[in-house]
Amino acid sequence: MTSPADAPQNLTDRVSEQIRRKLVDGELTPGQRLSEAALSESLEISRNTLREAFRLLTKEGLLKHEPNRGVSVAIPSIAAIIDIYRVRRLIECQALAQAYPRHPARKRLREAVDKALRCRGEGDWRGVGTANMEFHQAIVELADSERLNEMFSHLLAELRLAFGLLNDPEFLHAPYVDSNVKIVELFEAGKPQEAATALGDYLVHSERIVLAAYARRIADAGAGK
Repeated sequence: MTSPADAPQNLTDRVSEQIRRKLVDGELTPGQRLSEAALSESLEISRNTLREAFRLLTKEGLLKHEPNRGVSVAIPSIAAIIDIYRVRRLIECQALAQAYPRHPARKRLREAVDKALRCRGEGDWRGVGTANMEFHQAIVELADSERLNEMFSHLLAELRLAFGLLNDPEFLHAPYVDSNVKIVELFEAGKPQEAATALGDYLVHSERIVLAAYARRIADAGAGK
C-alpha cells in the first residue's frame, strides 16, 4: 500500500511520464510554449503538481524555464545531439548483438516495423516516427535492464525533440522504415551481430542528417536577423 507521503511524488512522476510520452509521440515540439492552464486541464491535475513535473523535466533538459516567459519545450544543442547518438550506439548495438534470440521484445520489434509500414502506406509520417521510437525502445528492452529502459525512455523524448528540428518527418523517417525491416529480419534469422552492424551504420547516417538539419536551422535563424 502506498503511503500518503509517497503519493505526491508518485503523481509527479506519472505526470512527468505523460508529458515525456507527448514529446516522444511528437505532440509537443521544440520551442513550443506550454500553457499551465491548458495542460493542467487536459491532464486533470492541479497546477502545483504540473509545476513539480515541469521542474523535474527541466532538470532532465526536456523543458526550459525562463523568468517572466514561462515554460517551453527545450531545443537540443548540437553537443546534446552528438551525445545522444554516442549513447545510442553504445546501448542499442550491444543490446542487439548480445540479445537472446527468443526474447519477448523480439515480438515488439516486429510489431513496431509493421506499424511503421502501415503508417507509411497511409502517409502518416508522424505515426512512422512514433513507431520508430517504439522500435528502438524494444531494442533496448533486449538488454533486460530496467535502469537502461528508464534511462532510454528519457533519451527518446530528447531524441524526438532533435527530430522535431527538421520539421519534415517524411524526409527524416522514410529512409529508415526499410532499414528497420532489414534489422529485424537479420535478427529473426539468427544473425544478431549482422543486425547490430546494420544498426550502427543506420545510427551514423541518422546522426549526420539530424546535425545537418540543425546546422541549417542555425544558419536560417542567423539570416533572419
